[in-house]
Amino acid sequence: MTGEFEPNRLQRALEAGRASPVEPELGEPLALLAARDATTPLVFSSPHSGRIYPARFLEATKLDIATLRRSEDAFVDELFQPAAALGAPMLCAKFPRAYLDLNREPYELDQRMFEDALPENANSRSLRVAAGLGTIPRVVADAREIYREKLRVADALLRIGGLYEPYHIALAELMNRARQEHGVAVLIDCHSMPTLMAREGARAEKRRVDFVIGDRFGASCEQRLADALEETLRRLGYNVHRNRPYAGGFITEHYGRPRTGRHAVQIEVARSLYMDEARLEPNDQFQTVAEHLREAIGELLRAVGDAAPPARLAAE
Repeated sequence: MTGEFEPNRLQRALEAGRASPVEPELGEPLALLAARDATTPLVFSSPHSGRIYPARFLEATKLDIATLRRSEDAFVDELFQPAAALGAPMLCAKFPRAYLDLNREPYELDQRMFEDALPENANSRSLRVAAGLGTIPRVVADAREIYREKLRVADALLRIGGLYEPYHIALAELMNRARQEHGVAVLIDCHSMPTLMAREGARAEKRRVDFVIGDRFGASCEQRLADALEETLRRLGYNVHRNRPYAGGFITEHYGRPRTGRHAVQIEVARSLYMDEARLEPNDQFQTVAEHLREAIGELLRAVGDAAPPARLAAE
């Protein structure tokens, strides 16, 4: 996760899959968008916005494409691009979350899904696996089973080795570069969520939750950074929650190490803010939400200077 930045290692990770792709449709499974050369300490990650569904995967599933896409953070890569254009790279997966979930440990696998035995290093007892939402998901967001038949473990390992590992190598190198060049690195993990309603106020009226800022209850980034996001979005008129119901997943937990100058914060955006959830199309508020995210992340960037560790602090 940490160490010296190695440009060749980053490039190899980005090129992984071209010579022998996991699926023919995934010739270039990763995309580095916005500013390839970081002029700020920010790094953006969009692990769930991929929308290339391999034909072999579609043949193996019992679900239609519209149902599968309910697990997808549709258009999140496009929604955050204006913010990333402030001077930060954005790493995106082109494959969908229903095929491989990058916001999990590498081997959170459910033995019930496979016809042969899992490797010894598999974590088959996590709550996420129990819910069917492991590295290779068993269900989509509404708990509907994905596959017609059991999979081979070799297929899972191919996805992990050919797609999961390159993504996380690239993300780690982008964080290393930001930390090396700016003294601090801040990961913005970009997600969307089904529209939630929460009871609020003295009358306990229900109100839509527009954004959830996840910082692992203060463990993954300095409070002032999450505060900058929350306060700006509230000023813009949004209903913002902190850590509930989403505190951050594997990516936020794994890359957020504030004491070493590495911060990670997850942003969940209510889908109805920027898209028609039924038709899976951007709505007329898409650009407004994108610009408001850019404004909020700009405020976070201004707060980063105060969060940076002393220059003498080593990367570890």
